[in-house]
Amino acid sequence: MENQDKFNLYKKLLCEWSTRMNLVAPSTLYDIDNRHIADSAQLADFLPKNADIIDMGSGAGFPGVVLAVLGWRVTCIESIGKKVKFLTAVKNELQLDNLTIYHGRVEDYISRLLPAKKYVFTARAFAALSKILDYVSPVDYELFLLKGVGVLNEINVAKQKYRFDYELFPSKTGDGFITIVKKSR
Repeated sequence: MENQDKFNLYKKLLCEWSTRMNLVAPSTLYDIDNRHIADSAQLADFLPKNADIIDMGSGAGFPGVVLAVLGWRVTCIESIGKKVKFLTAVKNELQLDNLTIYHGRVEDYISRLLPAKKYVFTARAFAALSKILDYVSPVDYELFLLKGVGVLNEINVAKQKYRFDYELFPSKTGDGFITIVKKSR
């Protein structure tokens, strides 16, 4: 199945399942291509090519499923059972062998990781930067986050507790930013 076919099937599943549960804001279903898929796909320009991705709070699979369709090995972490069922259905229907679904909390997943290894995390509409850093601080991390216009405030709050380096790139699909955060040495 070609990537475009996978994205079309993903959109179909998203619309079908959204009639039964809140996966994305209903007002965004009319523009899934730009609002969700292209928004998530823009991370591909920044992610290391051979990285294993850990997507925190995956929800409907943005950006995790999109990145898996584009070829990355991705683990989607989701704590809500009905969203895990949706992600599992997407994985199976799209035949994404490079996608793993973890049903549980982000902090539980991260507690099992090796502290010395570097991990690549993604998130979209998940949590404030300081909360994300609470989760990932036990390991060596690189964060690739899709953040809104308030990201500078989040950075200033997080800098009060954590040392990290960051870069901001304007989003191609909205008013927000691609925010890359690396643990300071």
